[in-house]
Amino acid sequence: MSRAEGGSRLLRSELSLVFGRRRNITLLVGLATVPLLLGIVLFVTQDSALAGQGPGFVGRVTGNGLFLVVSALVMCLPFLLPLTIGIASGDAIAGEAQAGTLRYLLAVPVSRTRVLVVKGVAALAFAGAAVAAIALVALLTGAVLFGLDEVTLLSGSTVPLGDGVLRIAGVALYVGLSLTGLVAVGLFFSTLTEVPVGAMAATVVVAIVSAVLDTLPQLAALHPGLLTHHWLDFAEFLRLEIDWGVLGQGLAVQGAWVAIFASLAWSRFTTADVSS
Repeated sequence: MSRAEGGSRLLRSELSLVFGRRRNITLLVGLATVPLLLGIVLFVTQDSALAGQGPGFVGRVTGNGLFLVVSALVMCLPFLLPLTIGIASGDAIAGEAQAGTLRYLLAVPVSRTRVLVVKGVAALAFAGAAVAAIALVALLTGAVLFGLDEVTLLSGSTVPLGDGVLRIAGVALYVGLSLTGLVAVGLFFSTLTEVPVGAMAATVVVAIVSAVLDTLPQLAALHPGLLTHHWLDFAEFLRLEIDWGVLGQGLAVQGAWVAIFASLAWSRFTTADVSS
């Protein structure tokens, strides 16, 4: 078997393992229930005194089900999505080490670098699946409960439904790409320990600390480089003229985090003495 065939087989095996775990399936189902529950609550209360209340885009949902996608992502972004990413990426290497299967995994005729890449790709795929689960269930729930209509942007301008759907898809895509830096952080922590829970917790803590630091005006100079600072820049898709420079800056920051922590993970994993 060639190295390419070995790497391809390893990737298929890893994806099957990640998406076949009951824990991960439960995570995806749990995330998918967020827009469903949010939609039901808004539907039930839309004619009450509570109608139109709530943070962010929640007040717009009853007028157009497309905004349920944005609202659900906003609700999941501060903690639930980082928690999901932490579990998936933090378990990537540490889980194998704890189970005692890492040594056998490295016996496959592929390099440690390729093993690490496969683990990272699988974690990224799971992150994308998590965002997609929220977005798709939100879109379906919003369409059924509130219907889909022309989208009123932040400026008050209105765009056709087709354009609005593309913009909402852009929101979901940007959110997914904004999580790539956290995946790299989790992968790095996963190479440092044989205790998956520790790597998972450390990954989530990084996201939380970044969010806290982002609220401190005294650290304004550091804000543009923080992991979470640009997470809400997806709002550009809801402006009449999208500022691609803003979106590009946010993705560049994620790219920097990926480059730094993927390099650290590679350095650690390729030189570690694996005995279990």
